[in-house]
Amino acid sequence: MKVLQINSVCGIGSTGRIATDIHAVLKEQGHESYIAYGRDNPVNCETAIRIGNKIDVYAHVTKTRIFDMHGFGSKKATNEFISKVKELNPDIIHLHNIHGYYLNIEILFKYLKKANKPVVWTLHDCWPFTGHCTYFDFSGCECYKVEGNHKCIQKRSYPSSLLINNSKSNFKRKREIFTGVKNLTIVTPSNWLAELVKKSFLSKYPVKVINNGIDLTAFKPTKGNFRKKHNLVDKFIILGVASIWEQRKGYEYFIELSKNINADSKIVLVGLKEKQMKNLPDNIIGISRTNNIEELAQIYSTADVFVNPTLEDNFPTTNIESLACGTPVVTYNTGGSIESLDKNCGVVIEKGNIDMLIETINKLELNNFNKTNCINRAQRFDKNVKFREYVNLYGNM
Repeated sequence: MKVLQINSVCGIGSTGRIATDIHAVLKEQGHESYIAYGRDNPVNCETAIRIGNKIDVYAHVTKTRIFDMHGFGSKKATNEFISKVKELNPDIIHLHNIHGYYLNIEILFKYLKKANKPVVWTLHDCWPFTGHCTYFDFSGCECYKVEGNHKCIQKRSYPSSLLINNSKSNFKRKREIFTGVKNLTIVTPSNWLAELVKKSFLSKYPVKVINNGIDLTAFKPTKGNFRKKHNLVDKFIILGVASIWEQRKGYEYFIELSKNINADSKIVLVGLKEKQMKNLPDNIIGISRTNNIEELAQIYSTADVFVNPTLEDNFPTTNIESLACGTPVVTYNTGGSIESLDKNCGVVIEKGNIDMLIETINKLELNNFNKTNCINRAQRFDKNVKFREYVNLYGNM
């Protein structure tokens, strides 16, 4: 079996690592595997195929910023890529993020409809069925609804437009482009997103839920000197981890939380920018983003509780990473963030309720969860098991 995956990046970021993890499983089973990508340098894939170049990306960014026409640039790059796909002649085409300033969705789907090959499309966010935005929970945007005016109220969110709001036209064009592929299966990492897809214009396609997986050989209880290094001996550590800390990820809730914890507690935030670290309260320790998995596993293992106050999310792997290291999770009832937890390894609280968040953290100081329960829960999300589900899906199609 010859499989071609398409994603904005290869081997970096959450979606890029998912693509290379699937690639590894395919190679292990003796299949041919390729990953086409649009930006940055590929990692962990010896058969990566670049779509376009930096100039194509910059041109697509410009078209998005001015005209709000994300997905409708990169014509030359996409036509050249389609020529390579025809030559490669894969048995299965697996789409991931086709947004990201590197692909022309009209040209791509025209080929998919004509080629009539089995297509798997993993949705990592809501962009495929909205007029503009990738998420709409936090803002209350309704540009995803089949019935409505489809005007996005957050045009400056990714993929940001600084001038024109073209969301009505985008919605209409996406609906026409993305529907009508004969053999396409949509995969979502969470039940939450699966239910949204069933209410969208993509509802005629079959939808399968395959949770994101993590490397349980990397994320496990890991000893280190993190407490000693940061003067946290005998402190109750409240941990937060994100690739980008912004309002929708709950950054402000940690600032508020810092005003309501006792002197024996400290907050540790991983993934902060330098500017953010300069303005932190004294009881928050800021750490920049790290790609060192062992270091991250040490931090997860050292923490007493992992807090994820995200206001919109699909299926965050940070929750699973924390559980795998034996640390319980507290999260708002948001999207698919709650789906990795049960009552033995975490607490789900009302979305945006800071008082309930403070109360829950204070209670956890007295009643710690059993680490074994957290670790056992994480075993459900072994990436080797999860990503074999994709290979089984390919075979069935």
